[in-house]
Amino acid sequence: MSARGVLYVHSAQPALCPHIEWAVAGVLGIPVDLSWTPQPAQPGTVRTQAEWEGRPGTAAAITSSLMGWQRIRFEITEDASPGVDGSRNAYTPALGAFTAVVGVSGDIMIPEDRLRNVMLMAAQGRAALEDELDKLLGKQWDEELEPFRYAGDGAPVRWLHAAV
Repeated sequence: MSARGVLYVHSAQPALCPHIEWAVAGVLGIPVDLSWTPQPAQPGTVRTQAEWEGRPGTAAAITSSLMGWQRIRFEITEDASPGVDGSRNAYTPALGAFTAVVGVSGDIMIPEDRLRNVMLMAAQGRAALEDELDKLLGKQWDEELEPFRYAGDGAPVRWLHAAV
């Protein structure tokens, strides 16, 4: 079974680029040579994006391998594939990691127990329902990453195929 998605490294120090490529290569099992361009939203940093193909769960594995640097901003998506939900993973130095399950239509799927929990917290006055729903949808990550996303419009895209 095969999955596919997109890796967006929104900002990284140039010195980290080879380490990022090695981390992605370690997950995919193939050499990775990404095309890096300046990131105008944060001068002195670079950005890249690449479409990938591999086993289901590849996005989570790449996320795990990249989170250790703490000074990069990235998102990685995995499209839903037969029998497997997709995912969206995001990381920023200020917020840490965000992960959501994504259905075949591209919508974030929030598990029932998580919704019940935030409803209970709101009913008990321990949290504002809207704030908790925003957290479940990754609103803070979207707000922080949005300027970096627009700065990448028109950037080159590469395809990475995992070794089978």
